[in-house]
Amino acid sequence: MAEEITYADFDRVDIRVGTVVEVSPFPEARKPAFKLVIDFGPDIGMKKSSAQITVHYTPERLIGRQVLGVINFPPRQIGPFRSEVLTLGFADENGAIVLAAVEQPVPNGQKMM
Repeated sequence: MAEEITYADFDRVDIRVGTVVEVSPFPEARKPAFKLVIDFGPDIGMKKSSAQITVHYTPERLIGRQVLGVINFPPRQIGPFRSEVLTLGFADENGAIVLAAVEQPVPNGQKMM
């Protein structure tokens, strides 16, 4: 378990929901990954993310899916791609990532509370 934090610490992490609108292969990545474009609504807009989610997901299955992302980390250069959002998920028993998601649709850009 990680070190205990305060609510103020948690509140500094800006986790939002967005809808995947584009998916493309990322052959230059060291580990298999997709390049995602995620719509976080009119206030935040479109953000790009590299996600190592190729075991459980196909591009067709990802388009239109709502995902959770941390939008206030600094962008990270991954090879030739600049990832702007950390897409959230959990490792299964084999280490493959399963996306964290909302149970029912909510407006894009909604902040996790």
